[in-house]
Amino acid sequence: MSDRNACTLVTGASSGLGRAAAVRLSRNHGLILHGRSPQRLEETRSLCAEPGKHHLWPFDLSAVSDLAPSLTSLLAGTGCLVDSFVHCAGSVTVLPLRSVDYGMAQATMNVNFFSALEIVHTLLQKKVNHGALANILFISSIWSRFGARGHTVYCASKAALDGLMRALAVELAPAVRVNSILPGAVQTAMAEPGFADPEIAANLARDYPLGTGVPDDIADAVEFILSGQARWITGQQFIVDGGRTTDMSLKRRDS
Repeated sequence: MSDRNACTLVTGASSGLGRAAAVRLSRNHGLILHGRSPQRLEETRSLCAEPGKHHLWPFDLSAVSDLAPSLTSLLAGTGCLVDSFVHCAGSVTVLPLRSVDYGMAQATMNVNFFSALEIVHTLLQKKVNHGALANILFISSIWSRFGARGHTVYCASKAALDGLMRALAVELAPAVRVNSILPGAVQTAMAEPGFADPEIAANLARDYPLGTGVPDDIADAVEFILSGQARWITGQQFIVDGGRTTDMSLKRRDS
């Protein structure tokens, strides 16, 4: 595989953590930028180093059954071979379980988990990606390891993603390294309603020893894990949360 054909696939690249990761990686990687909105993907591409060398993949990951043909067609049309896959795409709906129906749960699982599984399955096909895959990195969440009110399906989907990571790390070694990043509260557009709530903002300020994060904090970790400096690391959950999970005890909200 020539360096010219090597690409890193970043899902969810149209905003938030995915956009930050893509912009950072563009300095040393050709990219396939995934998202639902072509316009927002173009905005991301314009922020990247050497915009002309990056490709766009507008696709709704909730349509899992159509994913493999779409990705296969893109790779054939661009000549890209994916050596690294970063799954930043995510969906969250905050509701108590009694208000969650099967369709809503399925949509969340499709975006957060099943699409990642299907992308990896597609990239492992020799006739599609020619054995190029060497790195898989899932953006999970600290809530894959803990509970949170109203986040039942989200927690379950991220826990499934981390379980997949550990299984793939064993199955695909030594050819492919597989890891997860578990962010805490990061200031993104998706999280903006929470940060805008004064009570939630006060709780976050109290609960995070180093304060809440920004997308570049996660991009730093992505860049490291995909680099040669992490060549002996696989099957690991990297918690990047400003110290939040060092103390998960219940705290008085009126203190």
